[in-house]
Amino acid sequence: MLAIWTHLRRHLADFRRANAGNVAMTFALASLPLIGTVGFAVDYSHANAVKAAMQAALDSTALMLSRDAATLSNADLQTKASSYFTALFTRPEAQNVTVTASYSTTGGSQLAVNGAAAVPTSFLGVIGYQNINVTGTATAAWGSTRLRVALVLDTTGSMADDGKLDALKTSTKSLLTQLQSAAGTNGDVYVSIVPFSRGVNVGSSNYSASWIDWTEWESEPAYMATWLANSSNKSTWDQAGPGDSCPFSSSKTGFGCTTGPADSASSTNTIPSSGSYSGYICPGNDTGAKDGTKAGFNYPGCYNSTTYSSTGSSATCTGHSNCSCSGSGSNKTCKTNSGYFEHTWVKNARSTWTGCVADRGSLAAPGTTAGNDQTATAPSTSDTTTLYPARQDIYCPQTAMGLNYNWSSMSSVVDALYANGGTNQPVGLVMGWHSLVGIGPFTAPPKDPNYTYTDVIILMSDGLNTWDRWYGTGSATNTSVDYRMYDTSGKGTCANIKTSGVTLYTIQVNTGGDPTSTLLQNCAGGPDKFSDPTKFYMVTSASGLGAVFTAIGTNLTKLRVAK
Repeated sequence: MLAIWTHLRRHLADFRRANAGNVAMTFALASLPLIGTVGFAVDYSHANAVKAAMQAALDSTALMLSRDAATLSNADLQTKASSYFTALFTRPEAQNVTVTASYSTTGGSQLAVNGAAAVPTSFLGVIGYQNINVTGTATAAWGSTRLRVALVLDTTGSMADDGKLDALKTSTKSLLTQLQSAAGTNGDVYVSIVPFSRGVNVGSSNYSASWIDWTEWESEPAYMATWLANSSNKSTWDQAGPGDSCPFSSSKTGFGCTTGPADSASSTNTIPSSGSYSGYICPGNDTGAKDGTKAGFNYPGCYNSTTYSSTGSSATCTGHSNCSCSGSGSNKTCKTNSGYFEHTWVKNARSTWTGCVADRGSLAAPGTTAGNDQTATAPSTSDTTTLYPARQDIYCPQTAMGLNYNWSSMSSVVDALYANGGTNQPVGLVMGWHSLVGIGPFTAPPKDPNYTYTDVIILMSDGLNTWDRWYGTGSATNTSVDYRMYDTSGKGTCANIKTSGVTLYTIQVNTGGDPTSTLLQNCAGGPDKFSDPTKFYMVTSASGLGAVFTAIGTNLTKLRVAK
């Protein structure tokens, strides 16, 4: 046993002193991390390339899905996401590929698309890593800022020239298409359309609304007292009855006999002799002057009675059909034959109103004092200056349309625009503002606190202001009208609009060589940059409108990939 032990110790000692195989062993051991490092670099680079391809496919999938995401069920959303991604992700070496999509409206519309795959390794398998997992995500976010846009469009008579009206229709419908495309879901973008000339048409069906002021409509025009103060006019007026010539010349302050209603025997400039409008001085429509309405004067008096007995049981009144007696027996009396007609103002039924309203505010000219003609104060029956004055205006434009997202109906409104009348930018501008606020004729849906909102007015006009409720004739530039929009101290409707947080774009279509509108330049801007010349555009041809509307639409409707 001792000998065996001694032999074993001697061989063990020899083994300890032996060094002939150390180089090979050391190299073998050292090669393992070297091979691992090289293998990791190769496999990681491969996996990273697959990940990059995956991310590109996910980004494109998110963008393609974002347009329809709001209208798809969850199952359809997943199916489309898989279909888009599979067509775009062309890396066959990736295994166990999955893609999922989710749509949310919390804090704005958001679509997230997630992908995952396993990439087999070529070298790392020797140290136990058979695959490298790669993932990616893409998020398309829009609608965190919602848009509300009021299109305030000049449809005055001059828009019929130089192809301007047709260009306006085409450009506006193109802008509506841009805005519709930017809306991920209903409510992301609302639009109102407010055509204007001297007034704005808020719809004749609203004749019973409490926000209408009927004072001027139902009152005898102030012009009458001045006209009758002239003795010659008074004599003509006293003798005017059925079949006689109208005492007013055509278009005189809104009065004038026209070819009467179908049930009358009236001819041009003649007072009807029969029918329901028999004896009416003004059977026709208002000619457009300030005080006019579609109302008239009737004749309850007597004129040239041939037989007359004033009192007693045998009192009679013959001759004119409107001569009549009252009472009975010995108390019976007849009206005294005065030799003239007694005319009485007859107010027209409110239901005959065609829908146009004039500038709000006092009956007296507003002068330099800002009133409700320049504000978005809600109408109140306790203050007539906040109500919308009804007027029967032959220059009434197409009916305005409040905030909505019925794109086909908006397109129909644009197609129906027509050119008529003179320019009153202040009434169009303030009514566009009211459409965003939602007062009077307009309603505006409540704003969701989870979103931020951008309110915008786009004011397009081809001319300079010529009249309003108080100033001008419709045929010449009137600075008193301008003053209400923007006065020398920088106040007025435009300043009030921007102070309220609304951004105002202005467009001047200048095909007639008019001066550049300083008024529209001063009005352009927003709450962040009160006076902003980049928001004023001037074009000198109708064809230039398209590019301007497109540029504004592009600024308003950018869809971004948030992550």
